[in-house]
Amino acid sequence: MANNTNKKLKHHRNQDSDDGNPEVWATIDKSFKQVQSVLDRNRMLIQQVNENHQSKNHDNMVKNVALIQELNGNISKVVSLYSDLSSNFSTAFQQQHSNEHPKEG
Repeated sequence: MANNTNKKLKHHRNQDSDDGNPEVWATIDKSFKQVQSVLDRNRMLIQQVNENHQSKNHDNMVKNVALIQELNGNISKVVSLYSDLSSNFSTAFQQQHSNEHPKEG
C-alpha cells in the first residue's frame, strides 16, 4: 500500500514540479517509509505469534507475550508517525496557501 502511495507522491511531484516544497515532500516520503517499515515488522510479528500459538508449546506461548507487547508498541509508533505526517502536511498546505494568497492589508 505504501508503495502505491509513494508512486502517487512521485507522480504528483513530477506533474507539479514547481508546486510545493521539496523538503516537505521528502519528509512525507520518509514518514511513509517509516510507517511501512513498522507495518512490515508487525506482519512478521503476527505471523510468528500465530505459529507459536498453533504449536501449543509452552515456551512459544511465553514468547508471544513479548511479541504482542512489541506489536502494541509498534501500533503506537504508527499512530504517532501518522499524527506527525498529518501535522506536517497540514502545515505545509497552509504555508503554500499563504504564499499563493498573501493577505492584503
